[in-house]
Amino acid sequence: MIWKTAATYIAKLLLCRWDIRLVRGIDLWRPTALLGEQPARPASTVDRARCEPLLQSYVGASVGALQEPFDFTVVIPTTLRPTIVDAIASVFAQDFPGRIQLLVGIDAPTADAKLIEQECRRVPRHCAVQVLYPGYSTSRRHGGLHPAWDGGVLRTLLSYLANSRYVAYLDDDNWYAPHHLASLHDAIQGHDWAYSLRWFVHPSSRRPICEDRWESIGPVDHGTPVDPKGWVDPNCLAIDKLACEAVLRWWSIPLRNTAWPMDADRNVFEILRTEFRGRGTNNASIFYQLSEADEFRHPFRMQMIGAQRYAEAGRAGGGDLARHRPNEQRERSLPTS
Repeated sequence: MIWKTAATYIAKLLLCRWDIRLVRGIDLWRPTALLGEQPARPASTVDRARCEPLLQSYVGASVGALQEPFDFTVVIPTTLRPTIVDAIASVFAQDFPGRIQLLVGIDAPTADAKLIEQECRRVPRHCAVQVLYPGYSTSRRHGGLHPAWDGGVLRTLLSYLANSRYVAYLDDDNWYAPHHLASLHDAIQGHDWAYSLRWFVHPSSRRPICEDRWESIGPVDHGTPVDPKGWVDPNCLAIDKLACEAVLRWWSIPLRNTAWPMDADRNVFEILRTEFRGRGTNNASIFYQLSEADEFRHPFRMQMIGAQRYAEAGRAGGGDLARHRPNEQRERSLPTS
């Protein structure tokens, strides 16, 4: 009996890393039935709605017919934090020569949608913006039905809605360097997905600290200190949504038995890594704001970054990389409408 117990234990250890493959191979049509233990839907939810249901478009002068597919789509899920203004400005400041579609999906808004109206009206000639708020949250975190706490089904929905085969992602507290989309577009040619590297940004000063060389570095056989096969942050990612269509719904499905269901991106990365062809730009073109409230990763990041370097970036004035802040990008390179 001892050997049976040992064999069972070893089998579980070997199989646990293939949870996604088991779901896809054995029960392809019911992945949400195999999520195990997940945080429960709150017994009561506060109505956080600050705006009425909304579908608003802002179209640049040279965009032409919206039916014509765009060269790139950027998806931003948001709760309307104030930093989204910088995120949108960084999309407008791209030096990518093609037509860009920006899809903004609102979940459990913490502010009125007028927060972004002025910025959206600055839309460059080659860009179109569409802002969507259905009037409710799809996330269980805010009373909705779906288990992902970071936007519910917004990334999935907006990925399908995107009128471009190339889709990139951006959170509302981060921003792009001006060459981000152009470098991803070059990298994805002949591949199914592409990824950039990223800069860590101080949460108070919004100044870059250093490049992330420990976490979001792409798929690596030797792993990283926190991820056994590497990882790519969604902000660094671009996918060919027609080639990778099977992965789109996984944006709304977190890991099995997770205590913090904001990890659907781990499922997405694992499927992309194992089933599709990816390529990196080898260039840090995302500015990623750290969160001191992240109890799991922030202590590790502080060890890697160093307390002195972190403190220096937090001081007013910042360093040479301050020129990459999106408001300053807009002054230099934003096309006129």
